[in-house]
Amino acid sequence: MNQDVLDLARLQFALTAGGHFLFVALTLGLVTVVAALQTKATLSGKPQDARMVRFWGQLYVINYAVGIVTGLVMEFQFGMAWSGLTHEAGNILGASLAVETLVAFFVESTFLGLWIFGWHRLNRWAHLAAIWIVALTAYLSAYWILVSNGFLNHPVGYSSENGELVLDDPVAVLTNPSALLAFGHVLAGALLTAGFFMAGVSAYHLFRRSPEWDLFGRSLRIGVFVSAPALMAAAVFGGVQFATLTTFQPMKSAVFSGKAAEIARLQAELSARYGPGDYVPSEAWTRGGGLVMLISFGLMMYLCFAGVILACFKKLVFRFRLWHLVLMAAVPLPYLAMIGGWVFRESGRQPWVVYGLLKTEDAVSDLSPGTMRLSLTVFATVFGLLVLLNAWLLARHARRGPVESGLGHDERPGPDGRPGPDDPGPEGPDGPEEGRTQGNPHSSDPADALPAPRY
Repeated sequence: MNQDVLDLARLQFALTAGGHFLFVALTLGLVTVVAALQTKATLSGKPQDARMVRFWGQLYVINYAVGIVTGLVMEFQFGMAWSGLTHEAGNILGASLAVETLVAFFVESTFLGLWIFGWHRLNRWAHLAAIWIVALTAYLSAYWILVSNGFLNHPVGYSSENGELVLDDPVAVLTNPSALLAFGHVLAGALLTAGFFMAGVSAYHLFRRSPEWDLFGRSLRIGVFVSAPALMAAAVFGGVQFATLTTFQPMKSAVFSGKAAEIARLQAELSARYGPGDYVPSEAWTRGGGLVMLISFGLMMYLCFAGVILACFKKLVFRFRLWHLVLMAAVPLPYLAMIGGWVFRESGRQPWVVYGLLKTEDAVSDLSPGTMRLSLTVFATVFGLLVLLNAWLLARHARRGPVESGLGHDERPGPDGRPGPDDPGPEGPDGPEEGRTQGNPHSSDPADALPAPRY
């Protein structure tokens, strides 16, 4: 195998998988928050609650739509650059990937369409059910993907026939501890990402003294109070995964801990078992990814604990502008932690693509270096443009704030040509007094005008 082809193929997969996961993390977390917000709006019937659903729902839809494109593009590289993997382990990986596409993703996208276009057309309970089905099927999609990834990291439930891996025990594959622990860790990390995103966007508007202080004050507190338990859950699942490394992948654990004697011993054992070769993964990538994850976690832990305390005081939510700046700057931290974690998880199992069964060099396609460079250039360019497009669209909509022409806007004319049923109009959602307070940028400090019982 040409070493240049192998290195380029690994770089391509790292860029595309990492780029796609940037969308997945926010999508999984934000859909959960939007579903919870809509549940509250459905029960309360308050227009302001519905406006929160539409604003954050619009950001979710933007991220989801662009993320679909990155997922579709990423699929092509399995057949193009990793034909050995599909040939050797396709009987196992193909099943979970097919179920993810045919069952989870198709159901998710169908009900998302019903949710987007069903405002004011579906019964309010049917519309609420649609977004919860979208959230649950999003979880199923993540689960099936992690079933495949879990098999790569800790193969179970298989047998070998004519040199190919065949599914032997479906229950063992579906309950693979490597997949289940990663599933819990990813879901918690996704909620953490959504919480920091909501807090950062809300802090931006409060820092600028937005007239929509009520909506963004509530959103900031939601983001903070979602982030703290999500961080703890992510830490628990991550800690359990660290504990299992000594059993599932002892070399990765030894490299991360920097135990030279243990690395040498494991290298000798693996060489005797699998034949001559270098079985030590890249120390720079393995330790670097793990340290980025842990450092980001430490920073987020302090921010979450401090944020929970600060968010309990309504005046600090609106007046503490230094806190607003910190929250805006902290939005990338969950992304850094999750990407660092994936680098640690994937690079640490090298040189195996299926741990102990199939080496990475045996899984790559037989391509020329020129072809692989062209493929990498095309994939990297497409993914780079999609990431930039998504960031621009999210920033553009987030800066605009809640607008009545966005998602779920009721275009049906009201009586005497007045705004539609869900349009609060210039008076505001709770009457003329609140409308004047929100709409007047020269009014007194929002924290003084905010009715205390709301907090």
